[in-house]
Amino acid sequence: MSADLWNSATHVLDTNWSNDHMVPSRGLYPHQWSWDAAFIAVGLAYVNPTRAWRDLRSLFEAQWPDGRVPHIVFDPRTAEDDYFPGPGFWDVPAYGGRPARGSTGMVQPPLHALAAWEVYRRAASHGVACARAAGDQLAWLYPRLVAQQEYLTGRRDAGGDGLASIVHPWESGLDNSPSWDAALAAVPADPALLQRFRRRDIDKADAAHRPTDVDYARYVGLAVDYRDGEYADVDLAHRHAFVVECPSFNTILAAAELALAHIAAVVGADPGQHRQRAKRITRAISEHLFDPATRTFSSRDVRTRTLSPARCVNGLMPLLLPDLPTGQVEAIMAEAASPRFGLPARTGLPLPSYDRTAPDFDTLRYWRGPVWINVNWLLRRGMLVHGYLDEAEDLRLALIRLVHTAGHFEYYHPRTGAGIGAPTFSWTAALALDLLADRSVPAYARAA
Repeated sequence: MSADLWNSATHVLDTNWSNDHMVPSRGLYPHQWSWDAAFIAVGLAYVNPTRAWRDLRSLFEAQWPDGRVPHIVFDPRTAEDDYFPGPGFWDVPAYGGRPARGSTGMVQPPLHALAAWEVYRRAASHGVACARAAGDQLAWLYPRLVAQQEYLTGRRDAGGDGLASIVHPWESGLDNSPSWDAALAAVPADPALLQRFRRRDIDKADAAHRPTDVDYARYVGLAVDYRDGEYADVDLAHRHAFVVECPSFNTILAAAELALAHIAAVVGADPGQHRQRAKRITRAISEHLFDPATRTFSSRDVRTRTLSPARCVNGLMPLLLPDLPTGQVEAIMAEAASPRFGLPARTGLPLPSYDRTAPDFDTLRYWRGPVWINVNWLLRRGMLVHGYLDEAEDLRLALIRLVHTAGHFEYYHPRTGAGIGAPTFSWTAALALDLLADRSVPAYARAA
């Protein structure tokens, strides 16, 4: 099984390489996505480290002057009509030597420091010369990674509590998660927007698997509002209709600081500033996004200061953080093992994206129930950080079995394990390689 899966995963990554970057999957996703690039680099490091570095550099070459890393970098060889919303919709002006309309103005979870550190670790294990060359790559990336963190911890701290806010569900990476339902209820859903801007995702994917038209109308409206405000982050909580603090996004923000502490030591910078920032973000997550009544982490609507009642997979992600209080670590593991999610020992499958017992649990629709490889990969790392070694190994094996049996799909049916969404999906292939190769405790969580 291992050799077959390794070879099929490598083939997917070869298929989806496009000039100087990786696309998530041919057809539905013809450009470069931000947090996809991070997940992909982790796996590419095993089979083609040159491409892993190139993919990360390609993304950061599109970084904005204010430090934001766009959630999509557009391939100029791809026609406008091949993807919506495309470069014409976002209408981003030229910046930093980049052509006009070269990217979006939104962000995604900043997993890139963690990815860069993992790529470096793999290279350094092959000897001094490889470590030196990888160190040069880290030196190029480090100031750009720091600028990304400073943008998110500064301009995006809309609530003032030390947490980054997202201004659109797409920024979370968990697009139509029930985690956003309460906040989105206050956002008008104008059906005329879908007549003016025709969605193209359902031309290439089953509509039953994708966000609904009502959700999509809200997504387009929010994107138009942020675009027409020239992507400014001033006074967001009062002038923008969706401003939310996501536990997963902020966990990755803190984990990035821990990775940056290691990178700083390699490039000759101060690791201490990153460790301290990681502690501050972890404390803010613990204090503001944990509901003592339900003993779970939830997204918070900055405008109303209320926590979402939905129990979603993003509420499990703070397990990644080594300084999370013990009681909250135990609460996450209890939630993961409960019938709401179910560890592989109970279900035989990785964890779903939403509470299995919820009345609106959907086995097919994107982030409203299906199993996703990337968040389970993160959850496994969190288990390793806190010493849940048996549970981590069970999850690793369940993930490997799922991908080997069903193929490298975008996501999977949470009851049958059937593949759903885009086939030959890059981060699924890349993370399969890592799951096959690496059983160690994540290096970013060790003392720098």
